Amino acid sequence: MPNLVIVRHGQSQWNLENRFTGWIDIDLSPAGIEEAKKAGAKLKGYKFDKAFTSDLIRAQRTLDIILEETGQKDIPVEKDKALNERMYGDLQGMNKDECREKFGADQVKIWRRSYDIPPPNGESLKDTADRVLPYYREKIEPELKAGKDVLISAHGNSLRALIMHLENLSKEVILETEIPTGSPKKYVLDSGLKVIETSYI
Repeated sequence: MPNLVIVRHGQSQWNLENRFTGWIDIDLSPAGIEEAKKAGAKLKGYKFDKAFTSDLIRAQRTLDIILEETGQKDIPVEKDKALNERMYGDLQGMNKDECREKFGADQVKIWRRSYDIPPPNGESLKDTADRVLPYYREKIEPELKAGKDVLISAHGNSLRALIMHLENLSKEVILETEIPTGSPKKYVLDSGLKVIETSYI
């Protein structure tokens, strides 16, 4: 039975500054580096055959730190923009409070929490899922079907899209699902890749 472990990157500098980050390539904050180290400490008993991460430095550095902490820096790592955070379009770089002042709190909530309404020139969660899930099926599922243990370091919304699929969650439930930074979540899968059990480590 393969294990799939997912982890949202540690706090980024723009998480700290309360900004919409999206595809802007912002590094981890000092607190985010510590979160990644703690995630690595939690995963020291796990052995992975392959890791996947996004095209963005905050997810890649989180993965690098975890692999260093667990002594697994030699495993194959695949990086792809399919696992990138949701693209927030015109909101990227804006402080979230300033954004609410400019567009109104209700409109910003719709952009953030609706399933299929994107911000201007950005992606909805549905759009994000439309690139994450084909990549998961093409690249990650074959590794799991071969019985390999896989680690994914990615982002809040790309992981939401994956969690929605793995746990068969409704659009309403996934939009209220918070994924903490730097907290590994394990899925034990059967041979058909159905979830047998899941828990934060």
